[in-house]
Amino acid sequence: MLDEDLKAQVKTYLALLKREVVLTAALDGTPASDELRSLLADLADASPLVRVEEILDSAAPAGEVRRPSFSVHASGEAARVRFAGLPLGHEFTSLVLALLHVGGHAPKTSEETLRRIEGLEGPLHFVTYFSQSCQNCPDVVQALNLMAARNPNVTHTAVDGALFQEEVTERQVMAVPTVYLNGERFGQGRMELEELVAKLDRGDQQRRVAALSEKAPFDMLIVGGGPAGAAAAIYAARKGLRTGIVAERFGGQVMDTLAIENFISVAETDGPKLGAALEQHVRAYPVDVIKHERAERLVPGGSFHTVALASGAELRAKSVIGATGARWRDMNVPGEAEYRTRGVTYCPHCDGPLFKGKRVAVIGGGNSGVEAAIDLAGVVAHVTLLEFMGELKADDILQRKLRSLPNVQVVTHARTTEVLGDGRQVTGLRYEDRTTGTLNDLALAGVFVQIGLLPNTDFLKGTMELTKFGEIVVDHHDRTSVPGVFAAGDATTVPFKQIIIATGDGAKAALGAFDYLIRSSAPAAA
Repeated sequence: MLDEDLKAQVKTYLALLKREVVLTAALDGTPASDELRSLLADLADASPLVRVEEILDSAAPAGEVRRPSFSVHASGEAARVRFAGLPLGHEFTSLVLALLHVGGHAPKTSEETLRRIEGLEGPLHFVTYFSQSCQNCPDVVQALNLMAARNPNVTHTAVDGALFQEEVTERQVMAVPTVYLNGERFGQGRMELEELVAKLDRGDQQRRVAALSEKAPFDMLIVGGGPAGAAAAIYAARKGLRTGIVAERFGGQVMDTLAIENFISVAETDGPKLGAALEQHVRAYPVDVIKHERAERLVPGGSFHTVALASGAELRAKSVIGATGARWRDMNVPGEAEYRTRGVTYCPHCDGPLFKGKRVAVIGGGNSGVEAAIDLAGVVAHVTLLEFMGELKADDILQRKLRSLPNVQVVTHARTTEVLGDGRQVTGLRYEDRTTGTLNDLALAGVFVQIGLLPNTDFLKGTMELTKFGEIVVDHHDRTSVPGVFAAGDATTVPFKQIIIATGDGAKAALGAFDYLIRSSAPAAA
């Protein structure tokens, strides 16, 4: 199952085990079970502290119906961490970490967070649906596995949605990661450990709001944790300024990017890796990193500007840099909001495996849309790509690849008018042929929207000059129309929305803000 290089790496990691770990497998006669049996054997060969047990149908734990699956538990302890399916692809790291954490190796988590995890009251039974190609799923799977490993009141089962299609269909899981708690839907999308713990610890939010509001004013506060925000924070900290950065999630839109091959000096990487590297670099400096907080309002002031957060906390700063990036643009048609995550989705890499063998549509003929259609064509039964204009806007090389695929149909001059559904999930899509005015219906299971981005600037409306598209108007120093407030990256009028451009723009905004602080604090002439 594992190649020799990977076996060697696993052996090195499992040398950190402090106690015996048992892998108890529930298998059947399917090829997937044969693969899982081989994987578990490789893990057992990698360490004398890993043992594999296989249970028969008659000996299966009460309520255990998923096969193939296996639990990861310490010898003599009840199983609290389980994988249903093969945790390969992005989830292989989750498997290795589960072995280490159950096996007594200390996690790289603050003592305060661990105390909060161990204090959670239960029972808390989590089930997470993932796909091996999902970049956001490992954060959720690893966080819940760690919680289960540290607290006997918590159990967690990570389910490969592509392998358990009937269960996914029954629960209407059409986007990953999707998390259930005690049988009820708990959350969806990328969530980090501290975010999950805060969601479970009701008293945590009040304590957090109070602590944030009591922070001393910053010299420079950056709103947004993507490439522009990270670069701005580093440049500000290097100038010796009291610097803070507040973000809903570090990495921003980058975290949803699969392959990055045009970030100069880095031949190839992916979004989560780059996002983690950005955060690591920022934390190498004395920057106050405030995560999982969304800016709701900017209140310009004299000596200090105030950024009000959705949680109720307020932060003050002498200068502010808006680097909030952008989000996927909606179609704004009937049915889209109703069936979001129930067939309407925006991430082909993450959610594509859930539509294996089904018919889907991709909306948008730019690079993102064509790349999505190419990616999906290898998984689903058929892809219909709809483009509003008379021709696709994607690069020629991508168009040639797309048109070579036998299960892809391209429809131009198509205006999507409605997403159709049965009240539970998407069943189709209606579009208008712009050349004839006729309406056409497509029978579909999924709609992947890839029609560009919208700037995340709602919290700035009414406080500064924005374009009709919502972009922050900036000058060549990244100054906004509000003195002391600067902006950078995809949220601004800077052309060409690229990671490397956002990074440079963040540095420029920080230097512009630094120049403003110097000039505004200079003593008056004698």
